[in-house]
Amino acid sequence: MVPYLDVAGVPVSLLNMELAYNEVCRYLSRRTGGYFIFRDMNGIVAANDDPELRKIHVNAAFVAPDGMPLVWLARYFGFSEVGRVYGPDFLIDFCDKSQDLGYRHFFYGSTNSTNAKLIDQLRQRFPRLNICGSYAPPLRSVSEDPCLEDVERILTAQADVVWIGLGTPKQEQWMSIHTALMPHCVLLGVGAAFDFHAKVKRQAPLWLRSSGFEWAFRLATEPRRLWRRYIIGIPRFLLLMATRGCRVPHSPSGE
Repeated sequence: MVPYLDVAGVPVSLLNMELAYNEVCRYLSRRTGGYFIFRDMNGIVAANDDPELRKIHVNAAFVAPDGMPLVWLARYFGFSEVGRVYGPDFLIDFCDKSQDLGYRHFFYGSTNSTNAKLIDQLRQRFPRLNICGSYAPPLRSVSEDPCLEDVERILTAQADVVWIGLGTPKQEQWMSIHTALMPHCVLLGVGAAFDFHAKVKRQAPLWLRSSGFEWAFRLATEPRRLWRRYIIGIPRFLLLMATRGCRVPHSPSGE
């Protein structure tokens, strides 16, 4: 298991982009499957509100530090090698580094229009990338039987890497429920990455993403959808830090 920092009861893996890439490749080489979470402050709060969601995090192959505050916490505890593993950036980094390794990529989530634009952009940037399919599911519960048809689509496409763009917490729930049905696939929940790389939503500039204030940019661009996440979520995260805090576990158990 990847070493981690317990952040208010959620195991945040001590990773950077290179270590995360190597870990996903390790799972692919073993062909044992698994799901990977990219986590920010909002996700820590959500996991504290929902014991089942927290359990999903505990059982993940890794929970990457997607937000800069989680990186700062890790560095405060002496883990200087930890860096931000931002889901949208990781998608691009992984596609770039692995395009000659033959992995078959499937994109699950968003809309058919967005997926088509995303795949077009990726093929322009990475002409040797093996994209084996995509599917935009209708709005429904992640536990409904039709999701099994979606799993069959992924298996029929012989996917190795399945990028999930359903948003939090739906994508984490979907991965947890269905990972056992796809034992040779790695599932990566990357949230808004589909929209960003399809260029249907604006992404914060790199300097702002590195500063820890990307949330302000996203709030300004989508205030009606995101105001609760940030205006309420940030103070709640700070309260969790004051009450539950962080610790370096003495054993690999996430319990």
